[in-house]
Amino acid sequence: MESLGLGSSGEHGVPRRGSWEALGDSSPPPGDCGSCVLGKKLRDVLREKDLLHQFFQQHHYDIGAKFPHAFPNGTGVATEPLLNALDVEYYGTISIGTPPQNFSVVFDTGSSDLWVPLVSCPSLACQTHRVFDPSQSSSYKSTGLSLSVHYGTGEMEGIVGSDTITVASLVDTNQLFGLSTAEPGRFFVHVQFDGILGLGYPNLAADGITPVFDNLVNQSLLQENLFSVYLSREAAGSVVIFGGIDESCFTGPIHWIPVSYQGYWQISMDSIIVSSQEVACAGGCQAIIDTGTSLVAGPPSGIRSIQSALGARQGEYGEHSVNCSSIPAMPDVIFVIDRVQYPVSALAYTEQHNEGSCMSSFQDTSGDLWILGDVFIRVYYSIFDRANNRVGLAKAV
Repeated sequence: MESLGLGSSGEHGVPRRGSWEALGDSSPPPGDCGSCVLGKKLRDVLREKDLLHQFFQQHHYDIGAKFPHAFPNGTGVATEPLLNALDVEYYGTISIGTPPQNFSVVFDTGSSDLWVPLVSCPSLACQTHRVFDPSQSSSYKSTGLSLSVHYGTGEMEGIVGSDTITVASLVDTNQLFGLSTAEPGRFFVHVQFDGILGLGYPNLAADGITPVFDNLVNQSLLQENLFSVYLSREAAGSVVIFGGIDESCFTGPIHWIPVSYQGYWQISMDSIIVSSQEVACAGGCQAIIDTGTSLVAGPPSGIRSIQSALGARQGEYGEHSVNCSSIPAMPDVIFVIDRVQYPVSALAYTEQHNEGSCMSSFQDTSGDLWILGDVFIRVYYSIFDRANNRVGLAKAV
């Protein structure tokens, strides 16, 4: 299994790795989340017939038009619907320029820059995605600056421009953003999205560039200086909510956790427990809540301990398999954060790839940070509160 993920290296110099191979929570039960209406399992039918990729290419959903809006107009709260491709790519549509040119982007809390491909980019990844043409935008301004962003699984090099960005009906004027002139390697060639919109702190952004979210706040477009994320297993129904919290997306209390380092959305974690035994993060560790990584990743020793406790077997490519028939009896993996336990069930941390093959969603990463990616966020509705530098977690519906 090839190891893939998003997010740029920051102060800690942590190369980020996740996996874009389907891993995550079991299908959530029916709920009435206003922003997070759950779709039917059309994805599974199409996947069985090997038609899913073709479907995503031909059909762009405007989820916001299909389902009732969760918030009244004019409240300073805007909902950005996300499509889910095989539980490993969550992406939404933004527009850039005048008139608008549309792009699919990953909303990545593990990085802070916005970029899309430039029309003149010769890389294969640019040729297989939508590209921005500055000559077709009357509001575009060049800056003469260059940009280079390195992710755990790919990189881009390009130039910096300024234009109007529309995100979730919010109009962000004079936004600096990257235009890739080169996307080396193979990673970005086959992904569904065109670019990345980082939602991390300004510390992670390229020098002198104010991130999109900060500009939305600075332009007084949001009711509150926060955003929240709901991720579904269904093809439609996932959302980023800018400026607000949708209480119908979760049940029970919100637990607030202080941000320990303002770069990534980084928090302090107490321990990781399986079957009443502490198996990793002994004495405490640092973790990031990361929408741009599909797995849960951590230091090799800790991941080995978790896989061992789960009875997972390592394959020749580093992936870990489990007996599909054993999943109902497998224990929860419990993340203890600020003295609160966050259990993730076996149905959430495994996925069946084909008949007789089920995989564990835990994977090694270099460095000391634990990465709580989409596998974790599907179970826990996540609130990213910049006003108070804290993360809120609540049980997703």
